[in-house]
Amino acid sequence: MNHIRAIAMSFIAACCALPALASDDYKLGPDSMPQPGVPKGEITHYSITSKVFPGTKRDYSVYVPKEYDASKPACVMFFQDGGGGLNVNTVFDNLIFKKEMPVTIAVMIPPGVVPASAKGALPRYNRSHEYDGMSGDYARFLVDEIIPEVSKRLNLSKDPNDRGLCGASSGGIAAFTAAWQRPDQFRRVISFVGSFTDLQGGNLYNSQIRKFEPKPLRVFLQDGSNDQDIYSGSWPNGNKDVYDALKYAGYDAKFVLGDGPHSGKHGASILPDVLRWIWRDYPKPIEQPSMGRWPLNEAWIPGENWEPVAGISGAIGGMAADSDGSVWASLPVENKIICIGPDGKPNDRRAITGVHRPFGIAVGPNRALLVCDPEEKRILRLKAGPGEKPREHVDVRDVVTSRLVVTHAGAIYFTDDRDGKIYHVSPNGERRLVSDEVPGAGPLVLSPDQTLLTVTQTRLSKWGYSLQIQPDGSLANCQDFYDLHVPYGAFTSGTTSLATDTNGWLYAASTDGIQFLDQAGRVNGILANPAAGPCDQIAFGGADRTTLYAACHGTLYRRKVKGKGVLSFEEPITPPAPRL
Repeated sequence: MNHIRAIAMSFIAACCALPALASDDYKLGPDSMPQPGVPKGEITHYSITSKVFPGTKRDYSVYVPKEYDASKPACVMFFQDGGGGLNVNTVFDNLIFKKEMPVTIAVMIPPGVVPASAKGALPRYNRSHEYDGMSGDYARFLVDEIIPEVSKRLNLSKDPNDRGLCGASSGGIAAFTAAWQRPDQFRRVISFVGSFTDLQGGNLYNSQIRKFEPKPLRVFLQDGSNDQDIYSGSWPNGNKDVYDALKYAGYDAKFVLGDGPHSGKHGASILPDVLRWIWRDYPKPIEQPSMGRWPLNEAWIPGENWEPVAGISGAIGGMAADSDGSVWASLPVENKIICIGPDGKPNDRRAITGVHRPFGIAVGPNRALLVCDPEEKRILRLKAGPGEKPREHVDVRDVVTSRLVVTHAGAIYFTDDRDGKIYHVSPNGERRLVSDEVPGAGPLVLSPDQTLLTVTQTRLSKWGYSLQIQPDGSLANCQDFYDLHVPYGAFTSGTTSLATDTNGWLYAASTDGIQFLDQAGRVNGILANPAAGPCDQIAFGGADRTTLYAACHGTLYRRKVKGKGVLSFEEPITPPAPRL
């Protein structure tokens, strides 16, 4: 398949060819040239047909240094665009020989090409789709397809601290995106003339890096002051924006700006020094930045990470916090409601069994539990002491809900899973429809002062809707108010659960993390999800209500945060005004 590589490389060259606006006279140094007495590594060639990128075929090369010992896991770096023009094998030979970088295998991968299906037709060139895209697909291709193939023949380290990525132009942003999406797999990034512009959303990194909880990455960026300035943006400005964002968020990052155009000469000339920088102090692990910048530090505590709650497994249908710092969680498959104490440990004496497939759950006045039984289509009010069988009272009939909240006065708001509309149940049991303005309404939460109800849609939108609560419990002045972060290319934030804190901030469990938004509706920060994909439920717990619980894929996690959770059945509080 050498013709595929040739087609792809000629396509890349055509994309990158621009008139030189500067001398671009960067020269290779001794470490980029063969040196006497330095043993040469071996390069072998392979082919792969991808399932992540269906139909794409590519040849790739693997460089193995002479110092490689199969009995010891080796570091590995992945070079996009096949590592073209960087003299990777020669530089690795010299630096590994001088012990200026660890023993490292290089995997040099060109972009995929879907061969033409008819004579004389063009192949489908996958480069921009694979490299410029903001999804986790390219990282998944490396992790699920390339690494297993290379690992059949070589002993690759599984430690993300031992793995790096490098690329130029669109390959540069691809290197960053793969590490950004999967810091559990890659920690070291080198980008030469990276395409951090709006080819396929790369300009968004400027704000995302500032808002997301920092990741354990070390990043080197290079560009030329005479790089491209075209329809998708300015390359020098894009790289400078990303660097500024990385420094703002406390990352170990470096940016070198030369005077060249969109060219690989500068990057090739400094590659040895860049590798020394990216691998410096190895094997010391690359750590998560510990610098908290406003507004992220309003919630995030550096050094605090998710930890699983021991003894809890299985799908969680709903979670609700109690006034003593406990958290209740419904386990519909087990027909059980469990209690996690303020210390973060399950309290088996308070567990409630015998409730058929409990789902949506809330705590009401007098600490009674309200839980939906979807099979019987009813909301039950449960009250039980330790070790007692719960006493049931049917509050609402003909309802199927996984989302409900209870006010301080004892009224219930819920979204019905069948029609996506919002209903209100007064303390005396009168039920009525109060809003159908949010199609497919799902998660909902009260503001700390209980004058507003926030609702998000289960599928259709990026917005969090704010509805004003009237004295009679009805809802008015519905507005698409909270501007939730949506992954590039998606249509919705994927919000599955909501919570609030005493500052009046909204916490939204979403696909890309737990977003927190100020009272003006803006995303101010995003905490990492404990596992891939959105959490099913979130709730504040702990004795001081600063422990955030998150149910994700059948596992319950907890972590300390700075925000203090609000319990809707308690006395309403007035949060501080937003910064406008």
